Amino acid sequence: MAVEHLEIERKFDVEEAFVLPDLGGVPGVDAVAEPVTHDLEAAYHDTADLRLARARVTLRRRTGGTDAGWHVKLPAIAGARRELHSPLGRATKTPPKAVLEPVLGVVRRAPVGPVAVLRTRRVVTELRDAEGRVLAEVADDHVTGTALPAGPGDAAVVTTWREVEVELVDGDESVLAEVAAELVAAGARPASSPAKLSRVLADRLAAVGGPPDPAVPAAGGGKKAAKKAAKKARTLPVGEVLRSSLAQQVRDLQDADLMVRTGQPDGVHQVRVACRRLRSTLAAFRPVLDRTRTDPLRTELAAVGAALSPSRDAEVALAHLRELVAQQADELVLGPVAARLQQNAVQDEHDGDVRARKALAAPAYSQLRDDLDALVAEPPFTADATRPAAEVLREVLGRTTHRLRKAVDAAVDAEDDEALHDVRKAAKRLRYTAEAALPVLGAPVKDLISVLKGVQDVLGDRQDTFVTRPLCLQLGLQAHAAGENAWTWGRLHALEQARCEEAEREFWLRWPGLRPVMKAATK
Repeated sequence: MAVEHLEIERKFDVEEAFVLPDLGGVPGVDAVAEPVTHDLEAAYHDTADLRLARARVTLRRRTGGTDAGWHVKLPAIAGARRELHSPLGRATKTPPKAVLEPVLGVVRRAPVGPVAVLRTRRVVTELRDAEGRVLAEVADDHVTGTALPAGPGDAAVVTTWREVEVELVDGDESVLAEVAAELVAAGARPASSPAKLSRVLADRLAAVGGPPDPAVPAAGGGKKAAKKAAKKARTLPVGEVLRSSLAQQVRDLQDADLMVRTGQPDGVHQVRVACRRLRSTLAAFRPVLDRTRTDPLRTELAAVGAALSPSRDAEVALAHLRELVAQQADELVLGPVAARLQQNAVQDEHDGDVRARKALAAPAYSQLRDDLDALVAEPPFTADATRPAAEVLREVLGRTTHRLRKAVDAAVDAEDDEALHDVRKAAKRLRYTAEAALPVLGAPVKDLISVLKGVQDVLGDRQDTFVTRPLCLQLGLQAHAAGENAWTWGRLHALEQARCEEAEREFWLRWPGLRPVMKAATK
């Protein structure tokens, strides 16, 4: 069974003549331990087209040092990387099934084998506080990296360099920042490559081509930079902007897949969001994409979302009801209501995990992921893909806002509960379309996204009650059959009914304010 480790570190490039500074004066550091030397050897495994490296994932078998074994490093989030450790075992050339399982959504059906070998002479210095706790480790690495031949006739490529890593142990970010400042003052430079493997395989990575760079830079750098980027993007062909957006959305699905396979609590939700966003984008941009290629993808994406829906819906419903019960006065909670909800939550979490993993293990899902990669590599563009981005995006937003207006008009006098659910789905599509258009169309679209988020929250609360209310009825009947007092379940059902009605009133109050924002965004 893999052991999880959260890695928070900073890397620095240094010259051969670099001298590690005295770190005893760093605030909080009371002692600098004697350096310890380790000889490490790590074989890195990947597919022939380096899918793991392109997904910012590394899989290696390391010997030597204090953490020998199989390691899977996942993409960094907020400066931290989750790392899964498994024992060495007897396998050397092929990763064991248990090691490979978390990254099957990346490699899928492609064979995995060694692509590089790194040999490192590592000198580790521990920084300790007054109580003897290790705050951080400073690793001074002399590295020899060998990129193995990619095919017959190719030669191995050897690269050597020196770098310094600082990894937190029991210290906090302030220690990391102070040590980093001392290293920079001594002549170290922030690492030019995010990982040793990226440096060793730089030429191969360039050859196979990772995900395309964004046609439109991500938001950041202040209003002036955003306006400059948007001005440039308006003249780009819409196909470039769309391809960039699709590439990011496919990466988001891959990252969410990793979350599910490594047991992250929000993974199922993020997979569903990624699928919905892709479906909405493919639908909204039908004039730019060949529907005979994209409509089957939308169908498969819907199937994945549907397979995961029961897991996510039950998770949200149970979490909400447990919170609602905790808010009630003690005299209003009759019987073991909280215990019954907790028992159901535990069982549902297990069942949901099984269902989710089964859905992601299906051959159809692997084929879908392959097809999405192919879509990004060679989008099936129509002639409209060469038109200016701003022009086409306004048209697409116009059609999507019209769809939302029609859904709202149909819901005005409708007695069918599904009518407002259709409004919610139309609002989601509009929001996802607006997010794709934001880097090009700017502020008016940003305002639209903000308002739509509020509308989605309100209608999402309403929709959640269509799960919580039947659940209250079901659990109430179970409680009654077990001889428990079921009064509280009736109260919870009534509170959820009131929440539904309040959400509907709130939506109709918000709707008049949304219309002018939609109009401004499509001018």
